[in-house]
Amino acid sequence: MEDGCDLDLPDVSDSDMLLFQELFRRHIGLSLPASKKALLRSRLSGRMQALGLARLSDYHALIAIDSGLQERQHAIDLITTNETYFFREPTHFDYLMREVVAHWPADRLLRVWSAASSTGEEAYTLAMLLDHHRPAGAWSVFASDVSQRVLHVARRGLYPMARGEHIPPAYLKRYCLRGTGEYDGQFLVEAALREKVEFAARNLIDLDARDDGRFDVIFLRNVIIYFDLDTKRQVLEAVTRRLNPGGWLFVGHSESIQSMALPLDMQSPSIYRKPS
Repeated sequence: MEDGCDLDLPDVSDSDMLLFQELFRRHIGLSLPASKKALLRSRLSGRMQALGLARLSDYHALIAIDSGLQERQHAIDLITTNETYFFREPTHFDYLMREVVAHWPADRLLRVWSAASSTGEEAYTLAMLLDHHRPAGAWSVFASDVSQRVLHVARRGLYPMARGEHIPPAYLKRYCLRGTGEYDGQFLVEAALREKVEFAARNLIDLDARDDGRFDVIFLRNVIIYFDLDTKRQVLEAVTRRLNPGGWLFVGHSESIQSMALPLDMQSPSIYRKPS
């Protein structure tokens, strides 16, 4: 995500930081360290200028009230980190194909959830792999994120070429269209594949608000590092409840959940399976 314009706003005070730390923790579970004052200032400055607000405390007052839901979502979109790319952490996809997809019955639906899908690269990576290895179509990919802005990008499926540099050439040729003219330097995920991925807004700290059923594979990668310990436990417990018996949970390579009392067996340091 690009930072906003650096305007003539005052430095973020300790009291301002506490206000936003509590707000983001309460609404999306985000643990925003005090060291991120500069990030908070730069991400919100452009929006504050558009609204004619000079003080962070005034912007907080606007988004903290019930009637500020729409603007609060705008602030959440601005503050959340969404950098990703296709085929990120490829050993996970290798494992998925080798240990899960290769043994999955051809006539049995394989449900996969990209639980923090950001701008959609992970979800489309999964869709490419499943479409290639299960062309009969007995699979589904559900992708969710708390940010409406990134979901809009994901549904469109238009990316800079640099985001696709890890896509295998055969998949790039099969599933992606190179942009021309005003879209030079970009590529578009083909419509047929886009239509097979369902994107929806979901808050990981409020999953019980919607019933999306259960899944055989859940990718929850590079997101729980932004939660404090209690929120991390709450999210993981809720996600695990949505995993079918015998299903797999993938977390980021830098994320460890071994210390938590979850009904999961470790297959590798970042891959876990729920007992059948």
